[in-house]
Amino acid sequence: MKNNINIIITNNDHNQRVDQYLAKKYENLSRTRIKNLIIDKNLKINNKIITNPSKKILSGDNILLNIPNPKKISLKPYDFKLDIVFEDENILVINKPAGISMHPGAGDYDKTLVNALINYDKKNLSSIGDELRPGIVHRIDKETSGLVVIAKNNLSHERLSNQFSSHSIKRIYQTLIWGKLRPQSGKIHTLITRSTKNRQLMEVGIIKGKNAITNYKTLNVFEKDTIPTLSFVECRLETGRTHQIRVHMSYKGNNILGDKKYKKKFKRLKNINKDIEKLLINLNRQFLHAKTLGFEHPINGKMMEFSSNLPKDLDYILKNLKNASK
Repeated sequence: MKNNINIIITNNDHNQRVDQYLAKKYENLSRTRIKNLIIDKNLKINNKIITNPSKKILSGDNILLNIPNPKKISLKPYDFKLDIVFEDENILVINKPAGISMHPGAGDYDKTLVNALINYDKKNLSSIGDELRPGIVHRIDKETSGLVVIAKNNLSHERLSNQFSSHSIKRIYQTLIWGKLRPQSGKIHTLITRSTKNRQLMEVGIIKGKNAITNYKTLNVFEKDTIPTLSFVECRLETGRTHQIRVHMSYKGNNILGDKKYKKKFKRLKNINKDIEKLLINLNRQFLHAKTLGFEHPINGKMMEFSSNLPKDLDYILKNLKNASK
């Protein structure tokens, strides 16, 4: 294929989305690849740069799509033992520990999940996303543990991405938060946008942002004179925005224990149980775990669901809180 696509839109193709039009016309380019090219400013319509993949094309429009040569990158293998929950020739389901980033980024290029995947089986990872993110269909934060699905080929990546886009993926998280949610079960429905004060953070938007829906249910409340009030909560995502649960809990005034970005200052109590106090202060990650992941297998269509227990460090805190609140 040439590096550029240049075409004039006819009456037959009038009023289509530009990404859908190009994906249908050029079958060797996936819609995800086309979408990424558009977002990265590789599309011009009538000599004007377009970054919106849903832009409607009109009869007579001059479409110019630049397809850059793949970047020459070097992803170093990382000898890291993967906790593989499921694997076949199309997908991997991995139980990610806290403390490892999903893919290379600022300040962390060599010791990420992607580097570990390269070490495990670099020949069988999808390549239609970002060059530094082979196989990565979705992400969880570095200091969040739990289940992620990895695509081993481009068709699996495309079909899994479509499920995430349509919000048909089942995702349930467990978290420990400060205080009590009111009501104790419910739905948080807001917009989420990038923070105007700190570009590394997200916040609830009033008039702009992406639609974000979190269903939550309080499983336990720990409330006694010798321990601060904490709640163990289950969150089921309808959408998957960046930092969604962390932002929504902060929005409710119930920040996640150990969250260093959306943090709540630890309130010292005069008669606090010293063992509990030490556990809470010394937690070096956020208490957030991706417990359940359910989806349709991208090739055979079978419904699949996986579950992961709380890691030992989080489970230990929970057990001590239960004992201390008796």
